[in-house]
Amino acid sequence: LKTEVRRCADEAAVVEQLALLASENSWKSIGSHQFALGDEAVGGLGLPVVRTDQPYETSALERCDAGVSGCDCLVAQTGGIMVTSASAGGRALSVLPPHHVVIASTSQLLGDLADAFALLRKSYGEPPAFVSFITGPSRTGDIERILVLGAHGPKKLTVLLVEA
Repeated sequence: LKTEVRRCADEAAVVEQLALLASENSWKSIGSHQFALGDEAVGGLGLPVVRTDQPYETSALERCDAGVSGCDCLVAQTGGIMVTSASAGGRALSVLPPHHVVIASTSQLLGDLADAFALLRKSYGEPPAFVSFITGPSRTGDIERILVLGAHGPKKLTVLLVEA
């Protein structure tokens, strides 16, 4: 579904791959939040960062070239990524920037949606206000049945998958 997955042997490789993505796509600023796998990688880019776990202006996030987030899990059955307001730095980070990068570990890979919802209940008890399953870049075919990427969200989705 047009998602690029880059395998990373360790966290150092995550840092390298994120820097490579930033260079390949000429990023000038990014949005992110605090999460274990992303802090070092995002901090190492030397780019301005809009932090969504701190007060920020929506217009500043809209100007970012990419949003870098964590996730709750990866779902093998659907090829989806489950994000919540807690794991993805709020609702806007995975939607507003034109390129969404998810950093996840192989230990977050689950078999099916039932496993994902069980994880949701175990992790949060009461589900967060925002839960979404992402299966690729935003797309629509509403206009004359022509596929358009990025109509309601990011045009690109990249997963940096680190061995864990």
